[in-house]
Amino acid sequence: MATTLARIARKSLTTTTTCSLNRHFGTEPAAAATASKKSITPSADRVKWDYRGQRQIIPLGQWLPKVAVDAYVAPNVVLAGQVTVYDGASVWNGAVLRGDLNKITVGFCSNVQERCVVHAAWNSPTGLPAETSIERYVTIGAYSLLRSCTIEPECIIGQHSILMEGSLVETHSILEAGSVVPPGRRIPTGELWAGNPARFVRTLTHEETLEIPKLAVAISDLSKTHFFEFLPYSTVYLEVEKLKKKLEIKV
Repeated sequence: MATTLARIARKSLTTTTTCSLNRHFGTEPAAAATASKKSITPSADRVKWDYRGQRQIIPLGQWLPKVAVDAYVAPNVVLAGQVTVYDGASVWNGAVLRGDLNKITVGFCSNVQERCVVHAAWNSPTGLPAETSIERYVTIGAYSLLRSCTIEPECIIGQHSILMEGSLVETHSILEAGSVVPPGRRIPTGELWAGNPARFVRTLTHEETLEIPKLAVAISDLSKTHFFEFLPYSTVYLEVEKLKKKLEIKV
């Protein structure tokens, strides 16, 4: 009798252990796999196409940036507000011209190179012009910062230069790279200035002044190559339409 009871107890213990192991190691992975399959199933309206991106022309109120027909503005440039880019001018990659407070003009055959920031103050407490004016045949070097300044025709502003409020660069002048022109400072015609703050270095020769517009014309000619390479609008929508057709998505 005792032997029979011991045999029944061992059999029931083995059955209980087997069921417990099956419950923990057999059904749970299957349930997890089922749950994972359900979690990655896309809904009918999961794909929503979005054409947002960096805007090149940003109107502000009644002000709309104006770009001449033959002016080159790189695709990732930002023009906002009261900005005017005249014929033959070029604004290169990454530059930002923010005319939200006052006017900004880029004159004929002038160029604003890569990563420049041009801004204008609302007004000038000194009575000097608050708008930013870049006249004809002017070269603005890369990474320069201009704020409420006036640059007369045929000048060169070296890269990484800073021109503060009310500063004036007269015609046939050159500012060396990395120079800082304090507020209200005037750089007389036909001179070379450099340093922080900018100081007079020497008078330019006649040959050097003749080379200033030649540089602006050369950059203008180079911009024509870029101008004909890019469409005036983005082509990303073509890639999106191609992908939609490939995946047979109807939106």
